Amino acid sequence: MNPRAGYKPLLNLENHKCFGCSPINPVGLKMKFYAKDESVFSWVTVSEHLCGWENLVHGGVIAAILDEIMSRTALYILKKFIMTKEIHVQFLKPVPVEKELMAQGTILQVNSQREATIEGLLFGEDNRLCAKATGSFALFSPSSLKKKAVMDQSRIDDLARLIGE
Repeated sequence: MNPRAGYKPLLNLENHKCFGCSPINPVGLKMKFYAKDESVFSWVTVSEHLCGWENLVHGGVIAAILDEIMSRTALYILKKFIMTKEIHVQFLKPVPVEKELMAQGTILQVNSQREATIEGLLFGEDNRLCAKATGSFALFSPSSLKKKAVMDQSRIDDLARLIGE
C-alpha cells in the first residue's frame, strides 16, 4: 500500500540550492511536497551528519524543516511568495536521525494581504508529534517581489511556476 496515496505531488524546482527543498544540494534535506485537503505535507529522513546530540536531529534542522513546510504551505494554498518574519518552535519529543518524519503545514489565519500565520507540525515514528511551530510570514505577489529587488527576474519567473502563474 502506498502511504502517499491520495496526496497530490507538488512541483519542485530543480535549479536552486535551497537547504530544505533543493534536489541538488548535496548536504540538504531534499524535501518533496504533497497536498491533501487544506494542508501541505513532506516526508523527510534526516541524515546523521545533521545531528545535535548523538542520534538526534539538531534543533536548528528541526526548525528548518518546519520553516520549509510552512513556507511551501503559503506558496501552494495562498499562491503568494513568502518571507519568514518570525517563527516560534516548540520541541516536544526527541527526533532521531535516519528515521522517516512527516511534516504538515496548515494556514491558521490570513492576517492581511501582506501577512499570514501558519502552523507547522513534525511527526515522528508512530505518528507522534515531536515538534510544532507557528510562523508569521510576509506575503508577496511576483510584481511586489520584483519591486523589492531581492532577486532577479529569472528567479521570480521560476518561483511563479510554483504558484501557478
